[in-house]
This record gives sequence, structure tokens and C-alpha cells, in this order.
Amino acid sequence: MTPMLGRWLAMCVQLTYTRYIVASVAALATDVAIFMGLLSGGMEPAAASAIGYVCGIAVHWILSSRAVFTTVGYATTRHRQRALFVGSALVGLGLTTAIVGVGHAMGLDPRLAKIAAIAVSFHVTYLLRKTIVFA
Repeated sequence: MTPMLGRWLAMCVQLTYTRYIVASVAALATDVAIFMGLLSGGMEPAAASAIGYVCGIAVHWILSSRAVFTTVGYATTRHRQRALFVGSALVGLGLTTAIVGVGHAMGLDPRLAKIAAIAVSFHVTYLLRKTIVFA
């Protein structure tokens, strides 16, 4: 690896948004794998989406609280953070479930509805976590 590439990668790792994207990819992989498995097993799309999202959010909490938003004091704010994180997750869960449920009811392929839900909930929850949860 060239020194310039190494410096660029180090800078990216230091950026909160970049770390958030990496955590989101790991959480998304968990979410989508569970969603697709449940969907292929015949579960209702909105329910499969909700279960996948909840599993993904558990992965996201672990990564966000330990690797993304690392400047927040650990001991003094942990319970408050957790409560606010759960609140932001509930907002994302509501958006995801509603978008997939409405999309499916309109005849849209549930996988396409899930993609739309991912795009919307990603940005909404990032803003909530950046400005409220880990502020």
C-alpha cells in the first residue's frame, strides 16, 4: 500500500460518517440476510422486515457505541445513550415496517420496498444519532 493511500484510509477511518457507514453495512447485512430468509420461508413481508431490522439494530448499537461515536463519555452517559438509541431505532423500525408494508400492499416487490425503506431509515436514524443520541 502506498503511503498516500494509507493516509487517506486512516483519515477515512477517523471520520464519524465513514465509520457510521461501515457499521451500517454490517447491520444491513444482518438485517437483509434475516429478512430474505424469513421472506423465503413465507413470512409476511412487513413482519420479516421488522424482525430483520431489530436484529440489525442490535449489531448497529454495538458498533455505534464502541467504534463510531467514540468521543462520548462511557460511564456517565451509557444508560441515556442506550435509551435514545432505542428511540432512534424505533423511529427507523416504524419507517421500515411502514414502507415495506405499504409497498407490499401496493403490489411492489417486498425486496424493492425494503431498499426504499433502507434509504429512508438510514438517513433519518443517522441524523437522530448524530444530533441527539451521541451529541
